[in-house]
Amino acid sequence: MNLQAMKTMPRLIALASAIMLSSIHAAEDGFVEMFNGKDLSGWKTEGNWMIEDGNILTLKPRKGEWGWQRYHHYIATEKPYGDFILDLEFKFDPKGNSGVFLRVGDLKDHVNSGFEIQILDTHGVENPGHHDCGGVIKTQGPSKNMVKPAGEWNRYVITLKGSHLTVALNDEEIQNLDLSKTGMKDRPMKGHISFQDEGKRVWYRKVRIKEL
Repeated sequence: MNLQAMKTMPRLIALASAIMLSSIHAAEDGFVEMFNGKDLSGWKTEGNWMIEDGNILTLKPRKGEWGWQRYHHYIATEKPYGDFILDLEFKFDPKGNSGVFLRVGDLKDHVNSGFEIQILDTHGVENPGHHDCGGVIKTQGPSKNMVKPAGEWNRYVITLKGSHLTVALNDEEIQNLDLSKTGMKDRPMKGHISFQDEGKRVWYRKVRIKEL
C-alpha cells in the first residue's frame, strides 16, 4: 500500500462507519432521510432547487422568478404519503418565504389540493396569525411565535395521523388541531409532500420522515 492510500484509508473507514451508523439509527427509530446528499432522486421540480454540501436542499431563484403560483417550480415527492412524522430544519434570508405542503393531491395546484404549514420571516411578531410562520394557511395561527431570526436554523416536527395534525417549532408545540373540523376537511388523506418556491432563498436540511 502506497503512502497516499495509507493517508486516505482512515477517512474512508470513518465515512463507512458514519454511513453504517446512520443506517442503524434509521432502522432503530423508523425515520428515513428524504434526500440522498447527491441529487434530487425521489423528488420532482422545474425550479432551481439543488443539493449543497451537508445534504442541504436550497432554492436559488433564477432571474425573474417570483410569486407563489408557479406550482411546477415547487419541489414535491414522487411518492404520496398518508400518516407520518416529518422532521426537518429550515432557514431563510430576511423577508424569506416558503412553506411545507402536505397531502397534495394535484401537483398542478398545491394550494387547493393540499394544505400548508407556513415558513415566513415573522420573528418577533406578536399574536401571530395563520399566515405567519407556524400557521396553517387559511386555518389557524400558531399558539406562540417560535420562529428564529432570518439566517438561523429552525426545526419543524410535523405529525399527521388521520385528520389530527400537530406541529412543533423549535421544540414547542404550536399546532394541535382536527383538520376535519376546519376548512381543510375536504383535502385528500394521502398525497405528496412539497416545499414552496416563492422566488426567495430558502434552505432545508435533516429532512426525515417516519410513516405511521
